[in-house]
This record gives sequence, C-alpha cells and structure tokens, in this order.
Amino acid sequence: MNFKNFETQAIRTQNEHSQYNEHSTALHLTSSFVFDDAEQMRALFADEQEGNIYSRYSNPNTTELIDKICLLEGAEAGWATATGMAAVFTSLAALLKQGDHVLACRSIFGSTHTVLTKLLPKWGITHSYVDANDTQNWKNAVTPNTKILFIETPTNPGIDILDLEWLGNFAQQHQLLLLVDNCFATPYLQQPIKYGAHLVIHSATKYIDGQGRVLGGLIAGKKELITDIKAFARHSGPALSPFNAWILSKSLETLAVRMDRHSENALKLAQWLEQHPEVEWVKYPFLPSHPQYQIAKKQMKAGGGMVSFNVKGGLEKGRQFLNQLQMISMSANLGDTRSIATHPASTTHSKLTEQERLETGILPGLIRVSVGLEHINDIIADIEQALR
Repeated sequence: MNFKNFETQAIRTQNEHSQYNEHSTALHLTSSFVFDDAEQMRALFADEQEGNIYSRYSNPNTTELIDKICLLEGAEAGWATATGMAAVFTSLAALLKQGDHVLACRSIFGSTHTVLTKLLPKWGITHSYVDANDTQNWKNAVTPNTKILFIETPTNPGIDILDLEWLGNFAQQHQLLLLVDNCFATPYLQQPIKYGAHLVIHSATKYIDGQGRVLGGLIAGKKELITDIKAFARHSGPALSPFNAWILSKSLETLAVRMDRHSENALKLAQWLEQHPEVEWVKYPFLPSHPQYQIAKKQMKAGGGMVSFNVKGGLEKGRQFLNQLQMISMSANLGDTRSIATHPASTTHSKLTEQERLETGILPGLIRVSVGLEHINDIIADIEQALR
C-alpha cells in the first residue's frame, strides 16, 4: 500500500520480514555480507545489481532509515552518516571543488561555521555570509564561482526564519544548489524540497532520535547529487552504524506526536516569557512578535521546540540563570524529551569571535531552550524560579 499521511508513512515504512516474521524490523549487526556466487559478487561491485556488500556502503537498517527519510522529505534519494556534522561536511565536500564559493546565512551552527571558515579554505573553497532576510545582500553576494547556498531555518541559535520559496526561486534563477539544514523543523513541520531545495540535511541526533541516545546524520534530495555524495562517502567512510540506524528508524515512528508536544510546550513558554520583566526579548517562530512570523506560518506546520530569549543583565545574569535551574538540563544537545538550556556565547558558538557573535545576534545574555516533553507547568516553574 502507498500511505499518504506522514504518521503512517513514518510507522509503516520498514524492511520486509525475515523468515521469522518479526513485527519490529530485525537488527543486522554485521560488517559484511556473503555472495551467492562469483558472478553476483562481480555484479554488485560493478554496480550492475542492487545488494549489500559491506556495511560501510549499505546495510538493511541504514537502507530502511534512508527510505523512510526520503519518503517523509519528498526526496528522490538519500544517504546516512555517523553524525549530523558528517552529513554537513560530506554534502559540501562531495559537491564542491577548488575555486568554488559557498553563500551561507550568517546565523548557522558553530561547527558548520568552522567547516566553512577553517576546513574548506584548505582546499581553495571560499564562502560569504549574508544576513538571513536581506534579499538584496543575497543578490549582491553571488559571484561567478558561487555554487551552493547553505542555510538553516529556523537558524541556530537565533531562531530566524528564512523564506524557502524566495530562496528556491533565487537558486533556480542563478543555477545554484540550495542546501537546507532542516534539523530544528524536522520533516514533520517543514519540507524544504517542496520550495526548491536540492538537498536537506539533518542531525538525526536531535529531534529524529528525540531521546538523546545515539548520533546520526541524514542527507536527502536529488538523485544525481546523492550519487556524488555516495561516491565520496563510500571511500571517506562517515558511515552510520546499523544499530544507530535501527534506533533512528524506530524513533521516526513517534516523531509526529513528539513534535506536536514540543511545539505546544514551546509556544506556551514563549508566550509566558514575553510577559516576564527579567526578559528583554523572545524569539519563537509562531509568536506574532517574531519578525518573520508570516513566513513561518507559510512554510511550517508549527513553530518547533526551540525558544531563544535574552535575559536582562547580560553575561553574568545569564550564567546565574543557568546555575539556578533545578529541573531543566544544562547540555549542548537539543531535541530531547528532557528540556535543555544552553548559553550559546560560551558553548556552541564560543569559537566565534565576539564580533561574529554579535553579527549573528548572539548576545551575552542569550539563552537557548530546547523545550522538552515535561508538563509545561513544571517547565515554566523552573524557569520562573531561576529568573527570580
């Protein structure tokens, strides 16, 4: 059967049963596979036949996960990696060559910033940053060597929203590849491929796992691009383990119900924070006060689970707030069932200079909260006593 609804696709897309008729997908903990005869072995290595050779190339568990994320994102093909940053680096390294130029939104994850500013320049690949929603700057920044537009939406940690429809048209007009880090929204809340994205990237460690258990990365998009990514990844080796793939595929079965609750809790928290006297401002996509509220409503099903706010008093007050939290975890992760608070200026974005942080809106008092699945009253109570 071809299922049309997201929830059913996420639950019912799975490998065929083995001879044991297991209800849950079997786990294939094997490094390699055997061949029926010499001709099958030759055909598999020559890519004349589909099948498994070695788990660095493919494994039934990673194949199920890839099939599922492609279905949910509306992609033609996909690939799985060991971590989210492996997915980011593999996508860029496989598609770029010496002399190419990347155009990226200024507000991106700290490690992605390091890839663009420290690693890719070693191979003669340059980049430029553009303010997220300044369309004229995007136009002015394109060069004859620009090949890729790399964006996050919502951005990390500023929770800015980029107009996917405008960027899709812009990429087509300039014959550029549009790569979208869809980690914060997940395919349940947003499908960038509908708006013209060529590749979608996920840190599956975050909301796709949803319980802080395993690491993983996913890439989904155009078949011809995934072909190049496969060729690069099979030899450079950022492979996802079969066990982690099995966990992540099972996790996708509950993604919709989890994201509904994450979004519901986050909106209530953001609304409460807007009224608090110790908070200067709050950023959440589905707050009417958000600068890109209308864009968020157009391209997202709900606002997601991430809230950013700035406490009055700057760095010291921000640290005091974190130290007073009693239930909410202090961790560098996000997308967990447990609520997590971080201070981006001293953690995830600490490798940026102070000027770079200010340019991306990361103020000394900025707090990023990954709103979990606890009861919203308990989340608010902990934040209230910490602010007080």
